[in-house]
Amino acid sequence: MEKLIPLISKLQEIFYRTKVPFNVDFPQVVVVGGQSSGKSSVLESIVGRDFLPRGTNIVTRRPIQIQLINTPHAQREWAEFVHKPGDKYYDFSKVREEIELDTDRICGRNKDISSVQIMLKIYSNKVVDLTLVDLPGITKVPTGDQPLDIEQKIQELCLQYITPKSAIIMAVCPANNDLANADALKIARKVDPNGERTIGVLTKLDIMDEGTNALEILRGKVYPLKLGYVPVVCRS
Repeated sequence: MEKLIPLISKLQEIFYRTKVPFNVDFPQVVVVGGQSSGKSSVLESIVGRDFLPRGTNIVTRRPIQIQLINTPHAQREWAEFVHKPGDKYYDFSKVREEIELDTDRICGRNKDISSVQIMLKIYSNKVVDLTLVDLPGITKVPTGDQPLDIEQKIQELCLQYITPKSAIIMAVCPANNDLANADALKIARKVDPNGERTIGVLTKLDIMDEGTNALEILRGKVYPLKLGYVPVVCRS
């Protein structure tokens, strides 16, 4: 598997540049969640760097495939975009800027979404070889000049990535909301009804109502998942 991951990643890069579909179902962690669920903070905690766009409404408007590449002898961490071959980003605030610029280039500025991937590679001696996919936050009501069918478009995009059996679904759910109505678990349930390949991440534990706790959820008493739940407290 250690040799297979970089090989598949290289194939993905080649097919991405040639615009030819790459249909191999390679294991990857697909992150889904509603808007303002803490999805970006969870991803950045895994990577160990702040690099994702932030703001209100839909911030992630294209799938971002993040390939973490362990480089044990590297003295510095850096990032590379497949659409900008040869450029190395040591300043991760510039990574955020490039994601925003390339998103606007493909999607425009009207908060619409696109299925065209951004492929980002992060080289570090602090990560394990892993592929993550960040998807637009699930929303129900279009705001501003968003397309009226924005909810359907996001759901279709999420389903495209979480349907393959090889995908591990990371469902990010705020603990201060009713878990039964969590957007991430609702969409995960459509393709993984028995919770066999879904891992729950509970965010916002620090702002739960006084007198409530998440123990029953974490014990799998509310909505059981084979991979269980991980509680996190995101930065404010």
